[in-house]
Amino acid sequence: MKIKTRITELFNIKYPIIQAGMVWASGWKLASAVSNAGGLGLIGAGSMKPDLLREHIQKCKEATPFPFGVNVPQLREDAAELIKVIVEENINIVFTSAGSPSKFIDFLKNNNAKVVHVVSSLKFALKAQDAGCDAVVGEGVEAGGHNGYDEITTMCLIPNLCANLNIPVIAAGGISNGRQILAALSLGAEAVQMGTRFAATIESSAHTNYKNTLLNAKENSTVLALKKIALVRMIKNEFADTALSEEFEKCKSKNELLELLGKKRERSGIFEGDINEGMMEAGQSAVLINDIPYVKDLMASLIDEIKIAKDTLNNLFI
Repeated sequence: MKIKTRITELFNIKYPIIQAGMVWASGWKLASAVSNAGGLGLIGAGSMKPDLLREHIQKCKEATPFPFGVNVPQLREDAAELIKVIVEENINIVFTSAGSPSKFIDFLKNNNAKVVHVVSSLKFALKAQDAGCDAVVGEGVEAGGHNGYDEITTMCLIPNLCANLNIPVIAAGGISNGRQILAALSLGAEAVQMGTRFAATIESSAHTNYKNTLLNAKENSTVLALKKIALVRMIKNEFADTALSEEFEKCKSKNELLELLGKKRERSGIFEGDINEGMMEAGQSAVLINDIPYVKDLMASLIDEIKIAKDTLNNLFI
């Protein structure tokens, strides 16, 4: 089965399934595996220095003949250097987030890149469209990692974006199986982006402790914290409890919370596997994860689930 949308045409991929560019989890092994399986893999540059990003891009080129891209969080101080590496390596699919969509778009467009920006509301989506982005990722508050302050859910965000934009919308936030993919397409999205589900795969560079934490997650295992800094959804653990207490009970300032967070909290949780004091970013979809498969097997099961869900829906209409 091949699913055709403006997104599959834009990126020349078989399935409208995009793997999010996650810090510490999405290196060249994961990105190439997703692209080889018919989706679009993204290297997550958010945890990489420019030289390391170049290495991952070159290894990904060797590992897949299919399109792949790079995600760049623009809040990084060296974002311009990362963008320069992307252009030098002739990568023509770039996802940007955490900043203005217009910051690098002229430079990227002048170098033949297709640019997608991650947004959390219609206001920011319109800015991305006006800036010249080829598509947007509409990310609901169910998503892991950094979220929008308005806390709009995927179910409400996506149809609103689709009704008001001319460019295609990619749905993200809380999506981890084929039924949800079909639901997102029904809402008007032309692809989905999944992070947490792909973080729990063999090819993910996340630590085994982190993957097992996702595997054992319950419906209430994640929490939104650090709103004074940048709203983050993470797994509940000792660090999350401390962050909530410091922010809401002790009313610590933004600077004090930044000091609590430090610079390596994500690395210690996701990459090094500190399940107590690390920041283990994850979405609410973790509750739906019950295995840690190879990417090719996950992609096959997602497509099967889409088919089954589609047939089930068709049988409802008499």
